[in-house]
Amino acid sequence: MDFNFSEEQSMLRDTVASFLQDKYDFEKRQKLIKSESGWSPEIWEAFANELGILGAPFSEELGGLGGGAIENMIVMEEFGKALVVEPYLGTVVIGGGFLKHSGYAGAADLIGGIIEGKVTIAFAYAEPQARYSWNDIKTTAKKEGDSYVLNGHKAVVIGAPWASHLIVTARTSGGQRDEAGISVFIVEKGAKGIVTRDYPTVDGQRASEVYFENVTVPASGLIGEEGKGLPLVNKVLDEATAAVCAEAVGAMRKMHEQTLDYARQRKQFGTAIANFQVLQHRMVDMFMNVEQSVSMTYMATLKIDEDDAERAKAVSAAKVQIGKACKFVGQNAIQIHGGMGMTDELAVGHYFKRATMIEGLFGSVDHHLRRYEALSFGKAA
Repeated sequence: MDFNFSEEQSMLRDTVASFLQDKYDFEKRQKLIKSESGWSPEIWEAFANELGILGAPFSEELGGLGGGAIENMIVMEEFGKALVVEPYLGTVVIGGGFLKHSGYAGAADLIGGIIEGKVTIAFAYAEPQARYSWNDIKTTAKKEGDSYVLNGHKAVVIGAPWASHLIVTARTSGGQRDEAGISVFIVEKGAKGIVTRDYPTVDGQRASEVYFENVTVPASGLIGEEGKGLPLVNKVLDEATAAVCAEAVGAMRKMHEQTLDYARQRKQFGTAIANFQVLQHRMVDMFMNVEQSVSMTYMATLKIDEDDAERAKAVSAAKVQIGKACKFVGQNAIQIHGGMGMTDELAVGHYFKRATMIEGLFGSVDHHLRRYEALSFGKAA
């Protein structure tokens, strides 16, 4: 695929890469994820004020850089190379996506807060029983006067320990698995009745189980139309899936690069293992998987603004390729490194953990294969 970046996009990539190389190397990241907070508010502030990248996908009218999905792709790929844990995905891609696409009345103020680094958002959508069915929702929002009252449990809410706001899916009408009757709300995380249980994840992130116990949300907290939120959720999660595909590309590039370096240094039988033909073939296959993933990610990103069916097909196709490639590249990187690949001190194991999490994030390979089949041939997903 022939894809040329504009001068501004190339500058964005170079700026992010240079900053992360200086301020976010592997040792510094390890200290961050092992700290009590698990992230760096100072780094987040630098993203906002020094680099300005929190405004990358927002229009200039909103104070952003005038970009979109391609700018998110560029930032997320560089973040994948550095294993950045700060909540760009939840805040800028997902939170910003809901605010941009919904016509929400308070969008300008909240997006301004995102760009300034003052608003952080986590998306509370997954429930223990739902797997990858975004319409399988037990959390309820009942209208009471000029407000809604939320009750329910959201699982594995990535970035919630750091969030100032939560975007929540809840059922305002219909049965548990109905596609109609789903509404989307934005809630301050400190609202009365919100209870969280925070924990670290295997890939260095932080997440929460979030419980809503008679949480009152003003009517102004409704994003989009009541009961018609599922198409908006699908659109935003497709954008988020394309973004994590880009992150995975960055992580896989580093795993391949580090495996090549190790194979050139590690000697067996008096010669570097990079000279063994079987390992050369293996590392070429790793390279091919990375390059195929790059092309599929670019395609999905370019189709984000097309109609729902074309967008969804492109994103599912990319996620299938990414899921398979993450497994192949990650497992072979670990195998070629041998026992060292599993140690906490070596970076490749941490890339493998993140790649493994991305495999299942927003839908597994099997889920997206079924979705692609349903969209292409009209079969039930």
